[in-house]
Amino acid sequence: MSTTWHVLGAGSLGTLWATRLARAGLPVRLVLRNEARMQAYRASGGLTLVEQGQTQRYPVPGETADSPEPIKRLLLACKAYDAEAAVASVAHRLDAESELILLQNGLGSQDAVANRVPQARCISASSTEGAFRDGDWRVVFAGHGYTWLGDPAHPVAPFWLDDLSAAGIPHAWSADILTRLWRKLALNCAINPLTVLYHCKNGGLQEHRCEVATLCAELTDLLERCGQPAAAEDLQPEVERVIQATAANYSSMHQDVANRRRTEISYLLGHACKAARRHELAIPHLEQLRQRLIAHLDNLGLPSD
Repeated sequence: MSTTWHVLGAGSLGTLWATRLARAGLPVRLVLRNEARMQAYRASGGLTLVEQGQTQRYPVPGETADSPEPIKRLLLACKAYDAEAAVASVAHRLDAESELILLQNGLGSQDAVANRVPQARCISASSTEGAFRDGDWRVVFAGHGYTWLGDPAHPVAPFWLDDLSAAGIPHAWSADILTRLWRKLALNCAINPLTVLYHCKNGGLQEHRCEVATLCAELTDLLERCGQPAAAEDLQPEVERVIQATAANYSSMHQDVANRRRTEISYLLGHACKAARRHELAIPHLEQLRQRLIAHLDNLGLPSD
């Protein structure tokens, strides 16, 4: 019998993965924070996937984080700032045979999780799939994309990638997952904060080309200084392509601010600026952008860490 997929984090991507795995007939369980969330989930009747206007509910079983049963495969799909505490809540259920798939934005949370549960294998993932929640326990599949997975410490691909194929989750095993993560971080740093500050969809940044180009130049220098030349290659043209291809979309950071949620600033711009200081590299425009964003979040009464 297939190993059970435990999914911790019922946000957009966690729900999107859980429903597709369940649709493929694979064993899935949703891990919830506490008994109150468990009761709310039971009352809902399961997870709902909305795809191309069609709605389907999947009665994925739920359990609380403090359940005693071992977890062999855990999809950690919470926000980057919640990742370490989330995995700590189930650390007693993990052992040397456990594998974690980390679906967090930015950089920094992956190392924090790995340090918290050194006995387990941690696999990083970078996804371009689009999804958003339009209600509790509901996800709308908004844009097909791709997911890259990799483990710098153990480059051999796990056998369970077959489960992703069965679930219709487009993916590839990447020998250079850190390059993927750094590249995505740079794209997010060049786009997301500006969409918040200018209160615009991604396409609105076409009116701020010079500012975007300046950020891309500093990000290119940073990636090269951090030993990621492949992630730096042709960064500006790709940022421009992403802005054009997603012109009608609001960035994830813009959505967080609009919904008065905490942003992942510390794992995006914060991580970039911290890396630059460590390498004694001057990135004045990125640092100024970080300060502008912090001031904006403070004015809104939102966390800026």
